[in-house]
Amino acid sequence: MSSTVAAPLAADASVPRSMRLASKKATPVLEDGRSPPDLPLFGTLVQVHTNERVALDATAPSQDRFSKLLADRVTGSSILLDARLLELLRTLIARYPGARIELVSGFRSPKLNEMLRKKGHHVASHSQHSLGHACDFRIVPAGTERPLAPAFVERQIRDTGWDGGVGIYPTQKDWFVHADVGPNRRWVSK
Repeated sequence: MSSTVAAPLAADASVPRSMRLASKKATPVLEDGRSPPDLPLFGTLVQVHTNERVALDATAPSQDRFSKLLADRVTGSSILLDARLLELLRTLIARYPGARIELVSGFRSPKLNEMLRKKGHHVASHSQHSLGHACDFRIVPAGTERPLAPAFVERQIRDTGWDGGVGIYPTQKDWFVHADVGPNRRWVSK
């Protein structure tokens, strides 16, 4: 039995703010000009520093688009993020149809990483973020404005079989989860 794989989308669709999570802004087109099969929209990725919104489904955004969405917020530079990060987000959001994932941090240039360290943030000098191996995020289920508790999301990440690092930031100021593809470890920021 052979299976066919759809060609990658030529462009990723964005989610207009006024439509919330109901539809994609534009109908994506496959590289060969055909329309892709109807894919369920899992939810929306929201870059918290720019408020840029991108639809998240089984094939969108592309890895390149995801990496650009999580570019360094100071320098604008980006590198290709590890593909396992996007797959983890797809796996998690599939449990919460229509949810949004607020992206707090992705790639960090050495300049941004050092700036955060000097400001007293809990940032590793050789951060997985600087390697394109980490993502900080929170999940906000549809119909609510309150993100899921970081400790709860951590359990869900581990339930997927994730073998990398997971840190939780459960303070009112931070309230997010860090996932990386580095060694299996855990921490709680205070």
